[in-house]
Amino acid sequence: MGDYILVIDEGTTSTRAIVFDRDLTEVALAQEDIPLAYPDDGWVEQDGEEIWDKTLAVCRAAIADAGGVDRIAGIGITNQRETTLVWDRASGEPVAPAIIWQDRRTAQTCERLKQAGHEAEVQEETGLLIDPYFSGTKIGWVLDNVDGARARAEAGELAFGTVESFLIWKLTGGASHVTDVTNASRTLLYRLGLGGQGGWSDRMCTLLNVPGAMLPEIRQNADAFGISDAALFGKALPILSAAGDQQSALVGQACLDPGTAKITYGTGAFLVANCGDTRPHSANRLLGTVGYEVPGRGAMALEGSIFNAGTIVQWLRDDLRLIEDAAESAKVAAGLPGNGGVYIVPAFTGLGAPHWEPDARGTMTGITRATTAEHLVRAGLESVAYQTRDLLDAFEADGVAIRELRVDGGMVANDWLMQFIADICERPILRPDYREMTALGAAALAAMQLGWLAPDDWARRPVPGTRFEPQMEKTASARLRRGWATALRKTLA
Repeated sequence: MGDYILVIDEGTTSTRAIVFDRDLTEVALAQEDIPLAYPDDGWVEQDGEEIWDKTLAVCRAAIADAGGVDRIAGIGITNQRETTLVWDRASGEPVAPAIIWQDRRTAQTCERLKQAGHEAEVQEETGLLIDPYFSGTKIGWVLDNVDGARARAEAGELAFGTVESFLIWKLTGGASHVTDVTNASRTLLYRLGLGGQGGWSDRMCTLLNVPGAMLPEIRQNADAFGISDAALFGKALPILSAAGDQQSALVGQACLDPGTAKITYGTGAFLVANCGDTRPHSANRLLGTVGYEVPGRGAMALEGSIFNAGTIVQWLRDDLRLIEDAAESAKVAAGLPGNGGVYIVPAFTGLGAPHWEPDARGTMTGITRATTAEHLVRAGLESVAYQTRDLLDAFEADGVAIRELRVDGGMVANDWLMQFIADICERPILRPDYREMTALGAAALAAMQLGWLAPDDWARRPVPGTRFEPQMEKTASARLRRGWATALRKTLA
């Protein structure tokens, strides 16, 4: 058996393959970007076949860089969650583009369900709220808008999966149609619970009109997911783990015990707190979900989702052309004495937790003749901190007090932003030295499946990194938050 683990980290804007050694140290990485398409207002899509082709390419490149397939003991997978694929069981080809988690095309469907009084039932069964974010209504949209799709689904000819399920199908040549508990718990179709308490919900399938024959088998995060086709890499490899990206980062940050929490700043930002074996019930529009589940151990989690975080910097760079690269934003923000009263609420694709307003659109407020491009850059960065504080306040109102926040994702390289988040959130921020926590979590889960690693040992591992302590005076922080609250009210109005 090899002594390396190949991790597929399939994200919203790129797909990567990272090879880890037995000590879970990175030894090789390959990455390719995957473009997003915006065919209509609020619609966000990708080509499913392109996801697969580029994932296969980066896997082959990383395996070669790591010394060949004989070094690989198995595969772990982590993925963008909620993104919905429906494919033909015979050919393996998607019948429609992948509908990305950010997509809002089912907003009217969700509103009808809420107006009919179903949200309390849905939250009780699934831990989630009715929102286009989740996979369930996306599946219905495909079945109702692709010619013949519903009849074919009911006849068992079509399969549904989130990205990890689609990749496993492709890797195994159609032999495995499986998902894991964390991805399943984000579909609106999963009865929230650990072990035998969880599973596909007949009530939700009926409510959303999704044929049960489309759904994959659910497994733990460290489990046997199938064997890859030997022709793909020159050797058959076991698929050892799968987890949605945010739960994988929770594991990567060693947040296996109740009360620990992490936030990942990527395209969006996702705050996840470990709730132990207690099924979470939120009165503040947060989400109950599965944190992780491995043999003999698991945890529920409470989650808050920010739809737009890294997209703000992309917008400032690519669309407004106010900065040359993401690193420049820190220098620009630090060069100003303050925000000049300017606030940006980046509701490009609606607002996530705790507001859940899919029809909200972004606003800029406080602009005067003294406003400069630099003020807009700073306001864009600041919005990430304010949205994080909104989430933390909602968590605390739900009885989940988060005293320290572990961070990861692309945005955490920005020292100015990390300090500003610590100041606005009035909590220490711990940034690990190794940043690829999502991939690391998938590798750790695979290592648990191989017997290389015990969950208790991983939970106790130190996470070396940089600690950002709050430095801003509380009165100044409160004043800035009041300005944000005013801008937010205008957006929601």
